[in-house]
Amino acid sequence: MLNLEEALNGPQLEAVKALDGPVLIIAGAGSGKTRVITYRIAHMLERGIPQHSILALTFTNKAAREMEIRVKELTGKKLQNLTISTFHALGVKFLREEIEILGYRKNFSIYDETDRGELIRESLRECRMGEGSSVYALGQLFSNIKTGRYSWKDAPEIAGTAGMDQKAAAYEKVYREYQHSLKVFNALDFDDLLVLPIELFTAHPEILEKYRRRYRYIMVDEFQDTSLIQYRLIKLLMPDLRDRTSTANLCVVGDDDQSIYSWRGANYENLLMFEQDFPGAREIKLEQNYRSTTTILQAANGVISHNIKRKEKILWSSNSGGRPVEFFFPPDENGEGDFIAGKIKAHMMRDSLRYDDFGILVRTNSMSRTLEEVLLEANIPYKVSGGQSFFQRKEIKDILSYLRIIANTNDDINLLRIINTPRRGIGKTALQTISELARTNKTFLWEAMERLCRLPAGMDSPLPPKTRAELETFMNLVEAFRDRMLGDRKNLAEKTRNLTDHINYWSYLITEYSKNEKIARWKFANIEYFIRAIETWEKNPDTLDRGLYAWLNRVSLITSSDGQDDAGDQGKVSLMTIHSAKGLEFPVVFIAGAEEGIIPHTRSLEEEPEDGQSPLEEERRLFYVAITRARNKLYITSCKKRRRLQDTIDCAPSPFLAEIPPRLVEVRKGDDPVEDPKDAEAFFAKIKKTFT
Repeated sequence: MLNLEEALNGPQLEAVKALDGPVLIIAGAGSGKTRVITYRIAHMLERGIPQHSILALTFTNKAAREMEIRVKELTGKKLQNLTISTFHALGVKFLREEIEILGYRKNFSIYDETDRGELIRESLRECRMGEGSSVYALGQLFSNIKTGRYSWKDAPEIAGTAGMDQKAAAYEKVYREYQHSLKVFNALDFDDLLVLPIELFTAHPEILEKYRRRYRYIMVDEFQDTSLIQYRLIKLLMPDLRDRTSTANLCVVGDDDQSIYSWRGANYENLLMFEQDFPGAREIKLEQNYRSTTTILQAANGVISHNIKRKEKILWSSNSGGRPVEFFFPPDENGEGDFIAGKIKAHMMRDSLRYDDFGILVRTNSMSRTLEEVLLEANIPYKVSGGQSFFQRKEIKDILSYLRIIANTNDDINLLRIINTPRRGIGKTALQTISELARTNKTFLWEAMERLCRLPAGMDSPLPPKTRAELETFMNLVEAFRDRMLGDRKNLAEKTRNLTDHINYWSYLITEYSKNEKIARWKFANIEYFIRAIETWEKNPDTLDRGLYAWLNRVSLITSSDGQDDAGDQGKVSLMTIHSAKGLEFPVVFIAGAEEGIIPHTRSLEEEPEDGQSPLEEERRLFYVAITRARNKLYITSCKKRRRLQDTIDCAPSPFLAEIPPRLVEVRKGDDPVEDPKDAEAFFAKIKKTFT
C-alpha cells in the first residue's frame, strides 16, 4: 500500500492524484518530476487501472529503464504489459504490428546516421549529382522536409563547396530517390519511426481507434523537448474531443526553462499549444528543488528571470545557504584546465569525494581536447560523453552489417559494406557488374548475385571463375548463418562469436594494422565486448524476444539521437557538453569557457529565429541547465585568451555572468578569492558596462 502523503510534498501529491483529464505539471530543475511520474503510475495500478492502458513516454532509453525499475520497486509487480518507452521505440512498436498495410515487410531495417549518410551518397550518384554539399547538411534538409518543418519552397539554402550555396529545391530529386531506396531496401530512417505511424493512423482510422482504446492514460516526460511531429502523434492518440462523453487523460510534465533542443526540432511552445488544445487543463507547479543549495538556485533564478517568454516560477530549497559560486579568470585554456584539475584533487582530499562526483561542462565538443590533455597529465580518470558511439566504430559496424545482412539480404547498404570485408577478392569491377545487373533488372544486389552464381551450364559468366567462387562462398556463409540465427533464437551471442571466427576477422585486423598490433588487439577486444553485451541482453529476464531482429532494432534505437544509452563508468570525472548533461547532477560542477561567443554561442545568435524562438533565450536556458546540474558547489571559468584555430584571441566574460547576483559570487585572482565585496561589485559593474 502506497503512503503518498508521507512520500510526497503537497504539489507532488496533487500531481500524483490528478489522474483524470488533461494535466500540465510544470516541474522545475531537481523538483522530483521522475518521482512524481513513477508514483503516479504506481497509484494508477493501485487504483485498478490495467497496465496495458498506461503509456509513459520519455526521451532516452536510460530514462525509460530507470522509470520502469522504480515503478517495479514501488509496486512489487511484474510489468510485462506496461509501456514505458521513448517516442521512437513506440513508433517501432506500432510499425512492427501494422507496417505491412503501408507496403513494407515486418522485418524492416532501421538505418542509423551512418547508414543514412551512405544511402544519401548513393542517391546523389543515382541522380548524377556530385557531393557539392555535405551529406550531413542534406540529411538535415531531408529530415526537416519529411517531418514537415519545411516545404521545398521555404527550406533554407544548402551550403555548398567553394562558398557556393545551392537552393534546397535542387535536391528534391535526390530526396525522392532516397525515399524510393528506403522502400526498396525495406528500411526506415529515424524520422520514419514517427512519420509513418502518423501516416498509418491518418489513412486508417480503425487502426488509430484500436490504439486509442488500448492507451487510455498517457504521460509525457520532458514535454518541453517534444517536437511538433511528436506532439501531433500524442494528439492523435487522444480521444476525439468533439465527443463530449470522452476524456483526454493526458498528463505532460515539463519545464520551459530547460528547453534547449530547438536545433533538433524541439518546440517549447508546445506547452502553450497544450493549453490551447486542451482547455481547462489542470496546471500544477513543482518549485521545491531537492538537488541544489539555496545559493545555486538563487544564481539560476537570477539568470533565467531575464528570459521574457517563460512560465513564472521560483525554485527554492530547504537546503539553505551553501558555498558561493566561484568565478575564475585564467590566462588561457591551459590555466583553466590546471585550475579545474587542482580543484578536483583538493575536493577529493578535503570532502572525501569520488571522481564521479565531478562534472565538467563545456558548450561544444571541440573545447574538451585541452581539458582532456590536462586531466590525463594530472592522472585524473575521466569519460567523455557525447563522443563517437561504441556502435559507430568500424569494427562494430562491420560485425553489425553481417548481422543485418543475415536478417535482411535485401539491405544493399550493409551488403556493400561487408562483401569484401575481410578482403575476399570481390573487387570494384565485380561490384560494378553486380550493380549493373541489379539496376537493369530492378532487383536487389543479393538477387543479382544469385543470378550470376547460378547461371545455366554452358552460359558465359561476366565474372572470372575465381571471383564467382568467392561470391558463392560468401553467399553460402550468409545463408548458413541465416538458417542458424533465424531458425533458433537461442544463443545469439555464441553464434555471433562463431561468425566472427568464421570470417577470420582477427587476421583481417592484423593485416590492416600490421604496423601496430596494439590497435588490432584493442579493436578485437571491442568486438568481444559487443558479444558480451548480447549475452547480458539475452540473460536479462525482461528480454522477452531474444531473436536477431529484436537485438538489431535495440542497437538502432540505442545509437539514435534520443538513445543516450551509456551505462556510465564509475569512478571517472564526467567531461561533457551542457546538452549531454541534461537530466544529470553532480555534487561539484565546473562550467568551462563562460566567454562571449561561446556562452552564448556566436553561431546560435547568428541563426534566424524559428517559430518565434529567440536564440539568445535558448542560450540562456542552456546556461541555466548547466548551473542547475550542481548540488553543492559550482565553479565557472572564463579565459582571458583562448586559441582558435591558429590564432590566440582576447576573450570577454559571458554576459550571463553579470545576471548572477553579486552577493552569491566569490571572484578568484589566482588561488586567492576576492573577499572585499567592493571589488566584486566593481567587477560586475565592469561586465555590465561591457555588454550594455
